[in-house]
Amino acid sequence: MSDFCRSILCASGLVVLFAAPAAAFELTGIWATDAAICGKVFTKKGTEVEFAELSDLYGSGFIIEGNRIRGKIARCNIASKKEEGSTIRLTAACSTSVAVENVEFEIKVLDDNTLSRIFPGTSGMEVAYHRCTL
Repeated sequence: MSDFCRSILCASGLVVLFAAPAAAFELTGIWATDAAICGKVFTKKGTEVEFAELSDLYGSGFIIEGNRIRGKIARCNIASKKEEGSTIRLTAACSTSVAVENVEFEIKVLDDNTLSRIFPGTSGMEVAYHRCTL
């Protein structure tokens, strides 16, 4: 094999290495409507994160653990997740103390620690959430 062919193959290999798909956005975490209220919305008991007793007075939030989403009143299991650019579409089976239903979520990733929940069909309706650390 000529030196020219070797250099073309090497360059092709580098292109393949750098053309690998970007990693999926990591949703797992504790999310609140304002980073400043994380300690008022969530509490930590041992290694478990829970909602603070009066969390609704300060804002809202949710906890994502793998394919599960926990809110103050609902629990969801993510059935499907599709990423298109900075938008993530989730379909989840959610249950409360009174009902079970399938829910579709649309999330726009703003940065590594901020996302926005978009409400399809309601123009301009978005709620921003910030990743919390406790």
